[in-house]
Amino acid sequence: MVTGAGLVEGPVAKTGYNRADRVADQVRMEVADILMRKIKDPRVQAVTVTDVKLTSDLRIARVYVTTMGTQEEERQVLLGLEQASGFIRGELGRRVALRYLPEIVFTMDVSGPRGDRVLKLLDELHAKTEAEGGASEAPPAL
Repeated sequence: MVTGAGLVEGPVAKTGYNRADRVADQVRMEVADILMRKIKDPRVQAVTVTDVKLTSDLRIARVYVTTMGTQEEERQVLLGLEQASGFIRGELGRRVALRYLPEIVFTMDVSGPRGDRVLKLLDELHAKTEAEGGASEAPPAL
């Protein structure tokens, strides 16, 4: 119930944005900044942090990264990130105030190539229906 002053009375619904999500967003921004400004390893230069999934107890942070390159270059990027993970975790500890600093696990984000494949399949399906004449009809006007 909303009062005249715009205040909500009664039980307030909690949002789905829990602490692990908030901390994960902060970790994502900080890790991206550390990779951009502090890491000097040439294998890790063209890396984009796309997402961070944090366990509910905030002990393990799975950092999803993407890079433009071949599979061999992606493997080299992951090796460089694994070697730098201790340094990254230490920098993160200086920037984020948490009782327990999460262990950082780097994984390649495959959602980009998967999305590209889905779009390609949809384009092929659309071209096929156009060739058959199925999509040439205009929708009826209201």
